[in-house]
Amino acid sequence: MERTFRRALRLDLLFYGISLVFAAGNAVFSEFYGYRVWGNFATAGYLVAVALTAAQLVSRTDLSATSRWLWSRWTPVVVVALFAGVVPLLVLIFRRDPGFVWGQWPWSFPSQPEVWVVERSARLLMDNGTPYPDLGLLGRPPHPDDYTPYGPAMTVFGLPRALFGDGPFTDARVAFAVVTVLAIVLTLKVMGWPRVPVPAAQLAAVSPLTLLTMVVAGDDIPVIALIVLAAALAFRASPAWAGLVIAVVINMKLTALPALAVIAVAIIAARGRRAMLIFFGTVITTTAVLVIPVLSVDPQSFVEHVVLYPAGLGEAASPAASPLPGHLIAQLGPVGHAVSLALLALAAIAIAAWLVIRPPRDPADVMLRTAVGLGTAIILAPATRWGYLVYPLAMLGAMLGFSAAARREGRRTPAGPTDDDRLSPTDRVNCADDDPVANPDTRGIQA
Repeated sequence: MERTFRRALRLDLLFYGISLVFAAGNAVFSEFYGYRVWGNFATAGYLVAVALTAAQLVSRTDLSATSRWLWSRWTPVVVVALFAGVVPLLVLIFRRDPGFVWGQWPWSFPSQPEVWVVERSARLLMDNGTPYPDLGLLGRPPHPDDYTPYGPAMTVFGLPRALFGDGPFTDARVAFAVVTVLAIVLTLKVMGWPRVPVPAAQLAAVSPLTLLTMVVAGDDIPVIALIVLAAALAFRASPAWAGLVIAVVINMKLTALPALAVIAVAIIAARGRRAMLIFFGTVITTTAVLVIPVLSVDPQSFVEHVVLYPAGLGEAASPAASPLPGHLIAQLGPVGHAVSLALLALAAIAIAAWLVIRPPRDPADVMLRTAVGLGTAIILAPATRWGYLVYPLAMLGAMLGFSAAARREGRRTPAGPTDDDRLSPTDRVNCADDDPVANPDTRGIQA
């Protein structure tokens, strides 16, 4: 037990150490104001996490039950969530106060453009019946920030500011965070309130990609959380509920389309054809309810913003150009661009074959397949952003959580006590999962 506990702590130390380097790099080198604010606070948070984990690793003192919480593996998680998540988010949303004097872009942006694009879409929806501006009325060539490359469901997050005016807590990032937390709570409820392993929380909730995205932009985080909820609903509730949630997600951001395909295959494999028909019927109906009112007002703008621009066919080109393999290959010229697309197509075929040959059998499988699909697309696409890697990373964390819940359920038997029943109350303090390899923090280490 001591050996596995210390191995887990060494992995924690590696995770927080890498995160610390990432945060410090943003604090010093990022050109964006919001990134630098996040980096400063996150550096402090990850530094404390490193110190706490190192202290746990070298300590051999058996602590009392009252002080043991300080040495739990969850304590650094909470510290990071506070200093790299909650605090910088509050700083930046208050920094957006109307009295703030803006400097030259991008040095003084307290938010990334995604935030005010979503807020603008809500105002346009209330004024014009559509969240998509008519680019022909600009009187100039359109700029990427003139676009609203989201589905109509994303507009909901901008409604607080459109309804109640400028203020710290009407910032769209607050709505993103609230919906994310609600989706996580609902997922845990659907799964029967399982204990979450520490590594799952690290990858999904307090990795630097997750917290940076939440603090400076936020729009991708509820998309991920709702995909996770849809995966749980696909196996633990009516397929109609899964269809409703995934339909809302794909009408927030088309990035979620691979998750739709994976969940559909999982439902037909696990629950049969009738369940799949209910699932797709709900997806189609929900999509129609969300899209048809907007589409009927200005179909040309809808297609330009939601379809053509994300596909690279709009009047303005996307600025996405992170130095990932697909983009680097595409930079070699027309042949390189063709090679990048060919690699992407081959990867899609391979993943589709994987889905057909070995369909997902539980929520953990859904998360793994979706993470691999999205991760491959992000790496091989000719134009993409490195920040999108938050999708596969967070979904791998969700996979660990679902896997731990499945293992716990598989070991329960009505004839005898569970592993938890054999633990004393103090032994349970540090255990997020009863698998000693995933989280062996039972702390029974004697001096």
